[in-house]
Amino acid sequence: MDDTLTPGTIACPAVPVPAKRSFLGRLGPGLITGASDDDPSGIASYSQAGAAFGYGLLWTMVLSLPLMAAIQEISARIGRVTGHGIAGNIRRHYSRWVLYPVVILLVIANTINIGADIGAMGDATKLLIGGPALLYSVVFALLTVLLQVFGSYSKCCTVFKLLAIALFSYVLTTFLAHVPWGTALKSAVLPTFQRSSDYWATFVAVLGTTISPYLFFWQASLETEEIKSHSDEHSLKKAPEQASTQFDRIRLDTYVGMGFSNVVAFFIIIAAAATLNAHGIKDVETSAQAAEALRPIAGKSAFILFALGIIGTGLLAVPVLAGSAAYAVGEAFKWPTGMDRQPLAARGFYGVLTVSTLLGLAINFPSVQRITHLTPIRALFWSAVINGVAAVPIMVIVMLMAGNRKVMGKFERTSKPLQMMGWIATAVMAAAAALMFVTMRSPS
Repeated sequence: MDDTLTPGTIACPAVPVPAKRSFLGRLGPGLITGASDDDPSGIASYSQAGAAFGYGLLWTMVLSLPLMAAIQEISARIGRVTGHGIAGNIRRHYSRWVLYPVVILLVIANTINIGADIGAMGDATKLLIGGPALLYSVVFALLTVLLQVFGSYSKCCTVFKLLAIALFSYVLTTFLAHVPWGTALKSAVLPTFQRSSDYWATFVAVLGTTISPYLFFWQASLETEEIKSHSDEHSLKKAPEQASTQFDRIRLDTYVGMGFSNVVAFFIIIAAAATLNAHGIKDVETSAQAAEALRPIAGKSAFILFALGIIGTGLLAVPVLAGSAAYAVGEAFKWPTGMDRQPLAARGFYGVLTVSTLLGLAINFPSVQRITHLTPIRALFWSAVINGVAAVPIMVIVMLMAGNRKVMGKFERTSKPLQMMGWIATAVMAAAAALMFVTMRSPS
């Protein structure tokens, strides 16, 4: 082939074709995001659902899977197409009066959630080996900060993927219980409803735990990290010829991650129903309480697996919560962001990450609890409330951005099924948020 240029043509640099990845190599942002969704706070919600209503809320896992997968895939596509996260795109294309309230609500909710998760890890460790729960909480908080501040993006991803294995402990726990599988599976596909406000409050808690704003921000931002960490990959606005490959990868990654998340939640509800509910224990406030209640009913092995799962998922979820807050604030204020940056080169990014983790840790100190009246149980409650307030407007913005040519360029036309499912997810969350305020009762 003649490589000479004809007069008047302009030489354009060739965009390298991304190297083919293995199946496991194609799993990353979606898998990590899905696994982090089953954090200790989520485990508490799922355990309460199983303890209070047996198998009666299993259907929520079937309902939420396509909804969460759709909104997460759309969030990931925004990050991959534009090369910017959710907050970065809001800053570029919408008013600051939209941006700042969204980011502030996200940071507050994430910080409170971090506190509840760190406390749960400390309590779970105390149950396993004895000793001071608060000291363990301090150690876990420092470990998660050090990992993100001094670890590269690739190292963090490797650690996060390994920690996702901890979720299998809940699957194993279920098989140590005596589960009437026919009843459980029937409840999963044939919903039964109750009129009690407690039933609908638990439904809202489960749905809100499954579809949370920090997950949208995190997966979109990780897609931008993927672009930075692979020299042969670019934002799709700059390299549209990579779209087919990347969209296929995003879809696989997202559906595997969200499927993994929901399957684990499904098994947690079953385990709680088959053990706690079956023995008359119908009130679980924290994941550590659920683990402790399992010991006399399902045996020591089930208790150990459940407690280890709390620690493993907490070590994954806390960095995700802190990291999504840091990405959102950094993008909102045009700060350098990214886990591959040196600490001094991204002081604002790492500062938000560190401060949100330490403030979350502080919630677990008795002196702070006396001043703020924010116990771990109250922390879970207020985190759910703030997420409920923030989720719907954020989802509306995400859906509008996905169809905005100024944001997405030639990729603003999302497939109709994906677009429809994204708007259905938004409508369901709006209904859930309204129901939350109807059924809301602040814990004492």
